[in-house]
Amino acid sequence: MTAPKPNPVESDLALPKSVDVVVIGGGIIGVSTALELAERGASVLLCEKGQIAAEQSSRNWGWVRLGMRDPREIPLMQEALRIWQTLDARLDGNTGYTQSGILFGASGKRGEVNLKRWMRHVEGLQTGAKMVSGRELAELLHGHETGLTSALYMPQDGRAEPQWAAPAIAESARRLGAVIMTGCAVRSLDIQDGRIAGVFTERGKVACGRVVLAGGAWSRLFAGNAGINLPQLKVLNTVLRTSPVKDGPETALWSDDFAIRKRADGGHTIASGHQNTVDIVPDSFRLGLQFRFAFAQEWKSLRFRWSKQWAIEARQNRRWLPTDVTPFELCRVLDPEPSQKFLRQAWASARKGIPAMQDSEIVQSWAGMIDVTPDAIPIISGVDDMPGMYIATGFSGHGFGIGPGAGRLTADLVTDLTPCVDPTAFRLSRFTDGSKVRPDPGY
Repeated sequence: MTAPKPNPVESDLALPKSVDVVVIGGGIIGVSTALELAERGASVLLCEKGQIAAEQSSRNWGWVRLGMRDPREIPLMQEALRIWQTLDARLDGNTGYTQSGILFGASGKRGEVNLKRWMRHVEGLQTGAKMVSGRELAELLHGHETGLTSALYMPQDGRAEPQWAAPAIAESARRLGAVIMTGCAVRSLDIQDGRIAGVFTERGKVACGRVVLAGGAWSRLFAGNAGINLPQLKVLNTVLRTSPVKDGPETALWSDDFAIRKRADGGHTIASGHQNTVDIVPDSFRLGLQFRFAFAQEWKSLRFRWSKQWAIEARQNRRWLPTDVTPFELCRVLDPEPSQKFLRQAWASARKGIPAMQDSEIVQSWAGMIDVTPDAIPIISGVDDMPGMYIATGFSGHGFGIGPGAGRLTADLVTDLTPCVDPTAFRLSRFTDGSKVRPDPGY
C-alpha cells in the first residue's frame, strides 16, 4: 500500500542568490522555523530534496500531546500547544487540529504507578491531567474492551492531520516572502573564515549568514560531511489507517497493545503502542556506546534486525564535494517497508479493544523513519565552533506535535532573541561536555 500523500506544495522556480537564512529540510520542523523567521522579516530559503512533508512529517500518528513527554520537553510543548490553538487562523489554512484529549492506558498497578509518577511533572500547570477508571474511562472510550484498569487523561492534548499541517505552514511562510524550493537538495555548506557564508545546492550556490539543518533522519549524514559530529540513529515505525468508522472513539488512546486516533476523514490511524523496528547498520556500531542507555531502557519495545538497510548505508558516501551528486539526490524520499507483523498485531488488538472497529477495514499502511538521539530529546542548538550554523533534529518520535514550538525556539536562536523557553537541555554540546546523556527514566 502506498505511503500518505501530503498536500502538494509547488516549488518556487528561481533560486535566490542571497538570503539571510537557509533552512534545510521541509518537514514540520523546517517549515515552522521558516514561518517564524519570515514573520520576523528575515529573508528565508527553504530547500527540500524531495517534497514538503514527504517523510516522517506526513507519516506520524498525528498526535499533539503534552502527555507522557520527557519532562525536559514540557515547557516547549506547552508553547507548541498555545501555537496550535490559533495556528489555522494564523495560517489562513487547515491543519486539522482538534483538541480531542488523549488517554494513556494502564493495564495493571505498575502501569498506573508509572502514570501517576509522570503526573508530578505537570502539577500546577493547569493541564487538566487526571487519572480515570471505571465509568469515567468508559465514557471517554465508549464500548471499549481493552482490559485497561485506568488511564491518564490529558484533555488539553489533541490531534492534527500530518498530510495537511506542514504544507499549510509552508504555504503561509511563502506568502510572507520565504522561497520554498522542492526537489532541491543542499549538498554542503560554504564556510569561510570558520563561519557560515552560504550553501551549495544542486541548483547552485546561495549566500547566507545562517543555516538551519532540519533534515530529520538525514541530518547526521549531512552534518558529518560538514565535520559536525551528530549522534543520531533511525527507528522504523509502522502505521495503518482505516475506512470511516461509525461510533469510533473521539478521544485518542495509547496502550501497550495499540494506539489509535480519529482522523478528519472519519477513519482512524492505528499503530502498535510500543513496538518499533531498528535496522542494524554501520552507525549502530559507531554510536552503540552513546546509545547504550537508550537501548537498555527500550529493549523490550525494539525489534533489532539485519536487513538490506545495512548494505544501503554501507555503500552510502559519507564525504563529498559541492560538485558531487549526493545521497540526498539519489534518494529523494525515504520510503521504508512497513512491518507486516506489527500491522497484524496492532490491527487485531484495535479490533478486539474497540468493537466499533469491527465494521472497518485497512485502507492504507506505511512506515516512517524516526530520527532519534541518545537521550530521546531533540537537538535545537547552535554549533559552538561554527558560527551561523544551527541544528533542529533528533525529535525521537515527538516532533509533529512539538513542531511549531520547536520552530519558534529555533528562530529565536537564529535571530538572537530571548528564547521562548530555556534551550539548555537541547544543546548539541551536551554530547561532548561531560553531561550524563540518557533518556529520562520516568518517561
